[in-house]
Amino acid sequence: MKLPIKPPFLPMEAKSVRTIPTGPEWQYEPKWDGFRCLAFREGQAVELQSKAGQTLTRYFPELVAALLQLKAQKFVLDGEIILLIEGKLSFDDLLQRIHPAASRVAKLSQQHPAQFVLFDLLVDDRGRSLVERPFAKRRAALESFTTRYAKASATFVLSPATSEIPIARGWLKTMRGQLDGVVAKRLDLTYLSGERAMQKIKTLRTADCVVGGFRYLAGQKVVGSLLLGLYDSDGLLQHVGFTSSIEAASRAALTSKLEALIEPPGFTGRAPGGPSRWNSEKSTAWQPLRPELVVEVRYDHFTGHRFRHGTKFMRWRPDKAPRQCLIEQVERETDSPLRLLRESA
Repeated sequence: MKLPIKPPFLPMEAKSVRTIPTGPEWQYEPKWDGFRCLAFREGQAVELQSKAGQTLTRYFPELVAALLQLKAQKFVLDGEIILLIEGKLSFDDLLQRIHPAASRVAKLSQQHPAQFVLFDLLVDDRGRSLVERPFAKRRAALESFTTRYAKASATFVLSPATSEIPIARGWLKTMRGQLDGVVAKRLDLTYLSGERAMQKIKTLRTADCVVGGFRYLAGQKVVGSLLLGLYDSDGLLQHVGFTSSIEAASRAALTSKLEALIEPPGFTGRAPGGPSRWNSEKSTAWQPLRPELVVEVRYDHFTGHRFRHGTKFMRWRPDKAPRQCLIEQVERETDSPLRLLRESA
């Protein structure tokens, strides 16, 4: 019996909200700081797929080996690849795995083996698709699968889950800097591939943006700031702000990388503005880029269709496709404060 789901199969995602939803229909889980991954196994074939539908298989040979050691011969798992360094999650070390040299990947996989946090089961060990079943039943099936096949393995971790709102709020409060937030899932919801049908409450207000262009540092031939874009509902890349918090030591190498991607138009919707009474033609000149790079930034406010202040560079996101960087990540920020007050009353 062949798997009813084949890669690429986009995972169900979560939309950002400000507060944790409450009610008996919700279950809460930690939001892990790693790479989202769907793991497909059919006999002796294993495929690891990223959130964007790209393969991660060659970058995590230890996970492939661990999946092949499970007695179940067919299944599809949904989870998060994480890496612990001295007991703490390290996204920076996880990024090092996305390396073109197989020897480098093999060395890193032996030095710091990754783990796979499991939070959904899409195809069970009998090859049956579970995506049309409510999450409550999929979670029960996942717990049974983990107990039966993966309990003795240090590679696999069943994600904690709770229906108690104080516990979920406690995760946000006490695990700041380790967890990426909390995810709320409806127990009656089927698995909606590619849709933002869950809700996430992040410990930091962040957004994944496309780098649509850059500006050189004043008087120098090195990058000074990255120009950020988000796709709107019409598929246009809209300029929404910039980040200039780039480490000095990395500017030269980053400049070379960016210059290799220079190609107009950069932004297909709203573009960076021209000179004004506050700046010169030279200071506003920018280089358009092919929309290939994704960066995560931290921000304070998003109003008037842009970040109102310069954002803080957090990290590169090679695991995320540019087309997944949608303006809906921050669209609630443009809501009227009065509406938010009414909703919270």
